[in-house]
Amino acid sequence: MAKGKIPIRKCIGCGEMKPKKEMIRVILTPEGTIELDLTGKKNGRGAYICKDKSCLQNALKTHGLERSLKTAIPEEVAQELLKQLEENPEG
Repeated sequence: MAKGKIPIRKCIGCGEMKPKKEMIRVILTPEGTIELDLTGKKNGRGAYICKDKSCLQNALKTHGLERSLKTAIPEEVAQELLKQLEENPEG
């Protein structure tokens, strides 16, 4: 049986290219909220990060997440994303 193509995405924190299933998607929903999309199927503009707290911290520090989502990220939202990542390290 023919094997399909594996989708590859770039982490906005460290810049590494990895398979999509090994990463976590951060989305800007149509309602304007920013959240982790652990399923990878929610509606909205998405950006990918490794399942590593340091990658998310780096993406926030360098404003890579803001550029990818094309919106400013308030400090309380950034802290909530870090908390969610700690609670769900496996995605």
